[in-house]
Amino acid sequence: MGRVTRSQLTDLPSALGLPVALLIALILAGLAFGLPVLDRSVPAERAVPSGEPYEVGAGVTVVPPPGATLDLTGTRPGKERGTALFRFGPVQYAISVQPFDGDLTAAAVRLRQRITGTSGHQVTGTQLAAATAGGLAGLQGGYTAGDRDGRYTVFVAHGFTIEIIVSGADQDLGRTLPAIDASTRTLRFDTRRPEGHR
Repeated sequence: MGRVTRSQLTDLPSALGLPVALLIALILAGLAFGLPVLDRSVPAERAVPSGEPYEVGAGVTVVPPPGATLDLTGTRPGKERGTALFRFGPVQYAISVQPFDGDLTAAAVRLRQRITGTSGHQVTGTQLAAATAGGLAGLQGGYTAGDRDGRYTVFVAHGFTIEIIVSGADQDLGRTLPAIDASTRTLRFDTRRPEGHR
């Protein structure tokens, strides 16, 4: 039986190490180039079933306008907070829900300040009362943002604030607001929440 010399023992790992290192480099290169391609191939918008409630988060649901799509880049559902970004033609219809300790007036002030805190955004007109078909009372108002106009609506229920921001060009808003208003009236808050929730 032949003897294995010390130099042969030290050469063995390097002989195996080179192919393994090349394989790892190929896998990493595949991930670096393949994942972005895969990400771009997945559509950012998804159709939503017509007439069915969509859960925004924290027990809040809404029936989107017929023909609206869900923009996955701005949608994050969750148990304690959530956001849903719908696109209705060229108009954006965003709904967010999050814990809130204040009342409706405080929630409206906070939302208006956030709108006007964005460069080029200006609140217009006076706030008006808003309501859902289920009896949630809220406030709504308008704003401008350069070549886009918008409307905001805010509700407070069970320790949460529900904010709605609609934005688009003036003509597009005029055509879509009736359907978006009808959708907003379907907003519901499930009061049968698990113990530990408000």
